[in-house]
Amino acid sequence: MHIIDRRLNPKSKSLGNRQRFIRRAKADIREAVQDALRKRKVSDVEGQENIRIRAKTVREPSFSHGAEQGRRRYVLPGNEQYQVGDVIPKPPSGAGGGGADGSPDGDGEDDFVFTLSKDEFLEVFFEDLELPNLEKRKLMSLKSPTPVRAGFSTEGSPSKLSYARTMRNSLARRIALRRPKDEDMREMEAALFQAEAARDEPKAAALRIKLQELRERRRVVAYIDPIDLRYRRFEPKPTPTTQAVMFCLMDASASMTEQLKDLAKRFFMLLYVFLSRHYKEIDLVFIRHTSVAAEVDEDTFFRGVQTGGTVVSSALLEMQRVIAERYPVDEWNIYAAQASDGHNFSDDMSRCLQLLNEELIPICQYFAYIEVTEREFARSRFASQLWSGYLGLEGLHDNFAMRRVSSAGEIFPVFHDLFARSNAAA
Repeated sequence: MHIIDRRLNPKSKSLGNRQRFIRRAKADIREAVQDALRKRKVSDVEGQENIRIRAKTVREPSFSHGAEQGRRRYVLPGNEQYQVGDVIPKPPSGAGGGGADGSPDGDGEDDFVFTLSKDEFLEVFFEDLELPNLEKRKLMSLKSPTPVRAGFSTEGSPSKLSYARTMRNSLARRIALRRPKDEDMREMEAALFQAEAARDEPKAAALRIKLQELRERRRVVAYIDPIDLRYRRFEPKPTPTTQAVMFCLMDASASMTEQLKDLAKRFFMLLYVFLSRHYKEIDLVFIRHTSVAAEVDEDTFFRGVQTGGTVVSSALLEMQRVIAERYPVDEWNIYAAQASDGHNFSDDMSRCLQLLNEELIPICQYFAYIEVTEREFARSRFASQLWSGYLGLEGLHDNFAMRRVSSAGEIFPVFHDLFARSNAAA
C-alpha cells in the first residue's frame, strides 16, 4: 500500500525543509552504501546490507516553542509537599539512581541502523552509473509503439477490410441458411420454360410457386451481409527504437591463475548484474579465449575450466565475426569489456592493435580493458604487453578506457569509475 500526502504544506512541517531532509538522508545512505561496498565481496553483490547512518540525519526538522521563553504551568501527579514558587533542592550525587556513563560532554546519540533489501541496495549502488557515449543512438530500453496484427474485428475502416475472412463468413452463412445457388435458379427457370412449352399447366403452376419461393429466399438471405464483414485489427506494441549489445571478452589461458580468473569473473559478474538490472533487453555476448576463441553461454563463461595458450587477437576476430553476422553497426549500439592478465605473444600484438584501432573501437560506443594482476606486480612499474600496447589507444580514442585490478576490493571503485554517469553523454 502506498500513501501519498498531497497537501501543499503538511501540518507543523515546512515543505522545503522536508525536501531538504529527504535529499540529506539519501546522500548519507549513498555514502553508507559506498562504505559497505568496500568491505563486501562481489559474489555478495545481490545480498542485503546493514546500513549505519547518523541519527540526526533521520530526524526531520520541525518548528516548536522555545523552552526559554513564555510562561508554562505544569501539573505533576503525587505532589503533596511543594507549592508554587518553592525551590526544589538538587538530589545528592548518586541519589538519582544508576545508569550508564554518558559521553564526556554529557550529550550523545546512537547511530541509526537499518537493513536495505537486495533491490534497494542495488538501486542505490547503480543509481549514478550509466553506459557511456550514448550520443549516437538511444538505448533499447527506449521504446516507441508499433502497430502489430491482433486478429479481426467487426468494425473498422474500409481499407482494413479482410476480403478472404469476409467471404469465408458469407459462404458459411449462405450454406447454413440454404440460400439457392445461381445454378439451381437457372435449372428451375429452364424446367418452367419446358413445362410451359409443353402446355403442362399443373406442372408449370407448381414450378412457378417453387421458383417464387427460391427468389424470396435469395432476397431474404443476402449474398454478403453486414454480419459477415471482418476488418484486420492492429494494436500498438512497444518496440525498441534501437538496440544495444555488450561483448564480454575474457582470457582463460594458462597464464591466468585461479586468483586472476576469479578477479576477472567477479568484474563480469558485476557487469552482468548491472546490465541485466538496468537494461532488460540488452544483448550479452560472452567470448572466452585461449589460443582460440569461441562464443559461449553464460554458464560456460563463468564456470568453464578450459585452458591453453594466449592469442588475444582470436577473441577480437571472434567479436568482429559476431558483429558482422548479427549486429549491423548502423542498427546497434556496440559495447565491449575485455579482461586479461596482459600476457600475449609478441608477434600477435600488431594484429591486436590493428583490429582495435581500425576495426573495433571505431564502431564501438565504448570499449573497456581491465587488466587483472598480482598485487606485487601492481606495486611495481612493470607494464605487460597488452598494457603497453593499449596505452597508445587510450590517447587516440575517447571511447576507450583501461584500468588495473589487483584485489577484489578494487573492483567496485574501478567499475564505478568506468561507468560513472558523469562520463556518459545523455
